Amino acid sequence: MTPKNPFSTRHPPQFPPPDPYLILGTLTLLLWGLIMVASSTLHLDPTQPLQHFWRQMIYATLGLLIAFTIWQFPLTTWQRLSTPLLILNILLLLALFIPNLGYTVNGSLRWLKIGTFQFQPAELLKITLTLYLANTLTPYSLTLSLKHLLIPLLLIIPLSYLLLLQPDYGSLVVLLCTGLGLIFLAGLPIAQFWAIFTLILILLSLTLLLAPYRIERLMGFLNPWEDPFDSGFQLTQALIAIGRGELFGVGLSNSIQKITYLPEAHTDFLFAVLAEELGLIGVISLISLFTLIILRSFAIAAKAQYLGLNFATHLAHGLALSLALQACINLGVNMGLLPTKGLTLPLMSYGGTSLLVSLTMLALLLRIDYENQLHQLHTKRSPY
Repeated sequence: MTPKNPFSTRHPPQFPPPDPYLILGTLTLLLWGLIMVASSTLHLDPTQPLQHFWRQMIYATLGLLIAFTIWQFPLTTWQRLSTPLLILNILLLLALFIPNLGYTVNGSLRWLKIGTFQFQPAELLKITLTLYLANTLTPYSLTLSLKHLLIPLLLIIPLSYLLLLQPDYGSLVVLLCTGLGLIFLAGLPIAQFWAIFTLILILLSLTLLLAPYRIERLMGFLNPWEDPFDSGFQLTQALIAIGRGELFGVGLSNSIQKITYLPEAHTDFLFAVLAEELGLIGVISLISLFTLIILRSFAIAAKAQYLGLNFATHLAHGLALSLALQACINLGVNMGLLPTKGLTLPLMSYGGTSLLVSLTMLALLLRIDYENQLHQLHTKRSPY
C-alpha cells in the first residue's frame, strides 16, 4: 500500500509546534512597530492623534489573519501557483498606468487606489518573484547553470523597466539582490554568477547615471552637510535624531525631530525616531530582534536543505534574503551608510502593504518550518 503524502492535505495528521523564536520575534517587532507609529504620528493631527495607529492596527490584524490562512496551505499549493501569481502581479503593475487606478504620492506612481483601499504591487513582487524563482530553481538544485536561468533573466528586464517607470529604485535593488543571492545559494558556478552580477551592476549604474535626481541623492549622501537644507536634509535630520538619543533616549513620544524636521518620520525614517526616543539601548534591542528573525529564517532553510526539500530550501532562502536586505537598507539609510531609498522597515514602519507582505513572508517561513518537522517525523531523520 502506498503511504499517504503528509503534505497532500491542508491539515496534516500531526501538528509539530511552530518555531517559538520566529513567532516571538515577529510579534515583538509588530507590537513595537505599532507603539512607534503612534509615537511618531501623534502631532500630525491634534484632533485625531491616533488615526495612524488605528489604521496600522487594522492592517496588523488583517495581516495576522491572512498569515494564519496562508500558513494552512501546503507548499505544493504555492509551488503550483507560483507562475500564475507572478503573472497576476505583473498585471497589477501594468494597472498602475491606467488612469484613475494608479495613484501618485511624492512624485512616485506606486499605489493602486480602489475606493479608500491603496495597495503597492511592487511590494507583492517580493513574494511572487521569490516563489517563481524557487520553483524555477528546484529541478536543477545540483546541476544549475546559466542556461536554466534564461527565462528568469529575460523576465527581469521588463519587470525592472516597470519599477523604474514608477520610479521605485529601492524595490528594484532589493529584488535584484534577492535574486542574485538566491541563485548563488542554489549553486550556480561562480564564474557564471559573477558574469550575471557584473551585468546587473552595470545596468543599475546606468539607470543611476541617467536620472539626475539620483545623482543628486548620491552626492547628498556622500556629503550631506554640504547642503543640509536641500539635498542632504533628510539624512542630516536623521543623524541629528540618532545623535540626540544618546544611551537611553529622550523618552517615548518626546522626539523633537519628528515635528516638522524629519520627513517621513513614521515610514522611511521610523528608526531615527526610535533611536532618538529610546537611545542606543533601543537600537541594540531592535537590531537584535531582526538578527534573531533572520538567523532563524536561514536555519529553517538549512534544515530544509538537509532534508532534501528543494523548493522549501530555495523559498526560505529567498524570503530570508528579502527581509534581511530591506531591513539592512532601511537601517543603513537612516544611519547614513547608504543613499536615501524609499524603503520601509519591515513589521514596524507605517504602511499597510508593507506590513501585509512582511507577515505573509513570515507565515510562509513558518509553513516551511512546519513541513520540515513533518518530514522529519515521517522519515525519522535527525536534522543534525
